[in-house]
Amino acid sequence: MNETEATSGGWNFPVEAGHILQFARAIGDPNPIYSDAEYARDSDLGHVIAPPTFTMAAAHFDPDWPLRPVPGRPWLGSGRTPSGTARADDDTAGKEVRLHAEQHYEYHRHIRPGDVLTATERPGRNWQKDGRRGGHMNFSEAVIEYHDQNGNLVITVRRVGVSIERSGTDG
Repeated sequence: MNETEATSGGWNFPVEAGHILQFARAIGDPNPIYSDAEYARDSDLGHVIAPPTFTMAAAHFDPDWPLRPVPGRPWLGSGRTPSGTARADDDTAGKEVRLHAEQHYEYHRHIRPGDVLTATERPGRNWQKDGRRGGHMNFSEAVIEYHDQNGNLVITVRRVGVSIERSGTDG
């Protein structure tokens, strides 16, 4: 099995120095702790680390990531319909909107180059609120735990999504 294949109950995310550097540049964070090994060696941490939201890049390694283009299958990001909305051929079109609502990170240690993180996801809480303009907002939480190559918990991420059911009067 290679390092990006799924393991029992999860999928792997190899952490490389170049990937950390690209992520830091993409978010516009020039902190040398993310890229300069000499600077990092002289820091309190003693090594390069990943930026706090770095695990967002792990989705690219998840074989079941719903936004991954798959040959022969309609892709939500194709530009044919607005990304993030129901497809025109979907019977929920115009009735329901799904959005990303929150992201929470709990670090148990810093992520560093050379780690191979195994991500496992499980459902969290679900709750509902009434919308201001009618309809319901259904919230659902997913909890993703990232363990390192030694089985140690590195980070726990809570992702909250909301599904908005529009009332018949909403446009």
